[in-house]
Amino acid sequence: MPLILTAGPAVEPVTLAEAKAQLRVDGSAEDTLIASLIATSRLHVEAAAGLALITQAWSWYLDAWPPGRAVALPLHPLLSIAAVRLYDEAGAVTTLEPGGYLLDGAGPHPRLVRLGAPAWPRPGRLGNGIEIAFTAGYGPAAADVPAPLRQAILLLVAHWYEHRTPLAEATAATPLPDMVAGLLAPYRAMRL
Repeated sequence: MPLILTAGPAVEPVTLAEAKAQLRVDGSAEDTLIASLIATSRLHVEAAAGLALITQAWSWYLDAWPPGRAVALPLHPLLSIAAVRLYDEAGAVTTLEPGGYLLDGAGPHPRLVRLGAPAWPRPGRLGNGIEIAFTAGYGPAAADVPAPLRQAILLLVAHWYEHRTPLAEATAATPLPDMVAGLLAPYRAMRL
């Protein structure tokens, strides 16, 4: 079930100036490093909590529909479904009518729900025969991202800025700050 980013976020949730203020860095000599730490920290926060912070487009491929009328989607918050496509063995695409499903994206467990017919149509291709294209994120601007998540990114940037020496073999890694886990906890999509 590959999840593929098709259009990444246009901005980061934290600016270079905000990160430099957190680090108390005045000059521009390490701007490239700090910018890469911002992106890495965002990616870490998104992966750890199953989130998309800034608006981004994704395609999720399935081999078959799960049982029932609802398909749990892998990221939250979900803004919209762009398309649901089925592929046949020759690679031809059939796009399902939007009136045949709805997005239940209000909670931390977004799902695509089938309307009308009791079963989803079967794909013709055995592998990755279903594509669900969707847009996820809190919004297009950094200000749309909740403050605790932005703070978690700043804490990770500071952590990795201070602990950037390579690890020797058989040396324990410096653990991530507990504060980061605490800030992410309310936003994690827990699986039951």
